[in-house]
Amino acid sequence: MTREPKATGAELVLESAGREAVVTETGAALRSWRVEGRELLDTFAVDEPGDDFRGSVLAPWPNRIRDGRYAFAGSEHRVAISEPERRCALHGLVLRVEWRPIGHGSDHVTLEHVLEHRQGYPFSLALQVEYRLAVDGLAVTLRATNLGAAAAPFGAGFHPYLRLGDGRIDDYVLELPARTRVPVDERLLPRGAAVGVDDTDHDFRGGRSVGRQALDTCFGDLDRGPDGLARVRLTGADGAQTVTAWMDERFQYVHVYTADAVTDPARRRRGIAIEPMTCAPDAFNSGAGLVTVPPGASFTCRWGLSTPATPTP
Repeated sequence: MTREPKATGAELVLESAGREAVVTETGAALRSWRVEGRELLDTFAVDEPGDDFRGSVLAPWPNRIRDGRYAFAGSEHRVAISEPERRCALHGLVLRVEWRPIGHGSDHVTLEHVLEHRQGYPFSLALQVEYRLAVDGLAVTLRATNLGAAAAPFGAGFHPYLRLGDGRIDDYVLELPARTRVPVDERLLPRGAAVGVDDTDHDFRGGRSVGRQALDTCFGDLDRGPDGLARVRLTGADGAQTVTAWMDERFQYVHVYTADAVTDPARRRRGIAIEPMTCAPDAFNSGAGLVTVPPGASFTCRWGLSTPATPTP
């Protein structure tokens, strides 16, 4: 089913056995995910674009590029500054572009956008993202195919905000299997090598409440199950709902953002962003997790969301 709201382009609705997801053509964003009628995302209205990048696809880089400048294959490049207060290029080039549905069934949709020779990114990529409802919850697959004659630098991320009930995020319990985090400066850019989380307030491996801690933090060195998946679990304030964000080996990092708790602690918004990322902040300069996609080749990554009633793969 397709809807036509004002600001997000057409909306594509997926439905299957008590589950529903809504994806927008603008930005290929995940606007809603419902299980048995219960909304599990901190979402945005149908007649306005998502703020704080809610549900967005982040490509061909997630997070920031320092000063919008980087070098690749012996050439210097400069992309537009999209975060002027920190003099950075933030979250890639596909946030507000139109994606074309190329496959749509009752429980799945695939959208495509061809990214060609943008300022500071003189490469050509066919980007496809598939959202699919199944017994394991919601699975998302991103594929980037290099259509050009030269290798292309690439990174990807997603920006879902989880909202579990009406309680405050202080009482959410976060379980995050990360052994390190990326330290950052006042511009939220890396300021050195990754540091361990042992015996610090960034260690969530055992699962604990978020409390008053404001997080805008990239975590790495993720522990994984025998299936290669890393799993981040979030439980709501009343303990009644747990959601797991899982990600394959291509996602080497996960960024956790408590939104208004960072910018205005008095507001303590009810959602938390759990952001799978294939590379670290400023990877176009540091190389940390950066992928090089050869001509004609594809890079594919997969992540998803699940609830206890719908176990992860």
